[in-house]
Amino acid sequence: MDICRSACSGLVLGLSIGLISGCGSEGLDSRLDAYAGSRAADCNVETVQLVHSIEDQRNAAGLLDSASTWAYVLEEGEEAVFSRAWLSDHSTRSIDIQYFIFSMDNVGLIALDYLIRAADRGVQVRMIVDDIMLDVALEDVAALNAHPNIEIRIYNPTEGKNAVQKVVNVARDFQGFNQRMHNKTFVVDGQIAITGGRNIADEYFDYDQEYNFRDRDVLLIGAGAEAIAASFDAFWDHPLAQPIDGPVEAERAAALYDQIGAYACDPENFWPEIRALIDGIPDAIPHILASGRLHELEDFRFVSDAPGKNSSGDFSGGGASTDALLATVQGARESVVIQSPYLVLTELGLGLFRDAVKRGVDVTILTNSLCSTDNLEAFNGYQRIRDDLIAAGVQVYEYRPDAAIRKQLITAEKQKRAGYVPVFGLHAKSMVVDHRTVVIGTFNLDPRSANLNTECVAIMESAPMASQVEALMLEELAPENAWHTTGDWNPDGEAGRWKRFQCWLRGIVPTSIL
Repeated sequence: MDICRSACSGLVLGLSIGLISGCGSEGLDSRLDAYAGSRAADCNVETVQLVHSIEDQRNAAGLLDSASTWAYVLEEGEEAVFSRAWLSDHSTRSIDIQYFIFSMDNVGLIALDYLIRAADRGVQVRMIVDDIMLDVALEDVAALNAHPNIEIRIYNPTEGKNAVQKVVNVARDFQGFNQRMHNKTFVVDGQIAITGGRNIADEYFDYDQEYNFRDRDVLLIGAGAEAIAASFDAFWDHPLAQPIDGPVEAERAAALYDQIGAYACDPENFWPEIRALIDGIPDAIPHILASGRLHELEDFRFVSDAPGKNSSGDFSGGGASTDALLATVQGARESVVIQSPYLVLTELGLGLFRDAVKRGVDVTILTNSLCSTDNLEAFNGYQRIRDDLIAAGVQVYEYRPDAAIRKQLITAEKQKRAGYVPVFGLHAKSMVVDHRTVVIGTFNLDPRSANLNTECVAIMESAPMASQVEALMLEELAPENAWHTTGDWNPDGEAGRWKRFQCWLRGIVPTSIL
């Protein structure tokens, strides 16, 4: 796993150090040198012939009501990457992408190839990425942006011509610097959208060899996708989303596109049989309809924070996503089942769950253990409130790094061949309330999501969909998948002395920015 990314995602307080050390500034040349040359000569990828457009497939599947939303939950990493690839290949008008992390690792480079090939067909590609997690040189971003059908904007860039100036500007506006864009959306032709916990990087799609995330997205068709598209436009048009400036030599840009294409066509990076699986699904929408897991929702809301989140002047203030989730839990009458990788609660959050238990609501939360977490700062914050949460009557479970269910959820052939060696950590941000309301989004149960980062959540009403999602969430509480933490015992000791010491050191970090 990229240690630089882990540190940055865990604690933005340390980003000033990252700015000096050059975290996120490596050029693509070093990664793609072996693929210099003609893309056409090195790679024989045929342009997709669209027998049926996305709109045609939607009509063929009978999804005709423009006011309705249909939802399909993406539990498995490989299915999630296949879905994005297939949609990119079958887009005809537009692809709008918004991510906190778009890494230039294996998955990221292959994703770029799909986007470039879509743009070559005339599809208009727009991309917003957060400045703080940009792990590639701006010169390469500018070269990608130079494509006539690709436009990239950087969210909340840190001003300054060099690292020292950037650190000075961070110190002058520490709250503004900490307000990051954590939204994750992928919208195709304004008709289909994917949102949820996954960023674009190997570990979110089961392709990392050291650490993989157990995550969850939802694919939405219809009115719900249109709502996400409107949210994207709000960010795109906001002053915090800055366009890329500066001219780029056409030859340099073309050479970069060729190298990315050649990389994606190297069978060592993207197995031909995987590409064949994607190409072999000519009619994806009727396919998922036939699976019985495409649910027409009784009600749908997409709640996104406004760019900039709030103007409270300190590390508080909440936002639309915070208010929506508070109201959802406050309205619970029977049960609340939650998965959150980070569990750092203020007194407001503890009181929320304490009150729910007093109303007779069964509250169950699965979070990472010290063994499975990728974020020691957040875990230290969780340790501070763990006993209070359990005393409030909440059933708390902590994910095992060797959860047996990973063999069911990690379908990637690469991991099967490796024997599922990588650590498996929770990254899904989901909730099921009263067996009928499903929440899937980007919101972690911590002060950073509540008050600083922009977040987005899909709030969906469907008893069949809730039953499907909740059944898997409860299966993940089994002893072979998670430890049941009580007031008398927790699994911290399973992590070893060195990791416990590292976590203890994080006690100096204020809870308000975790």
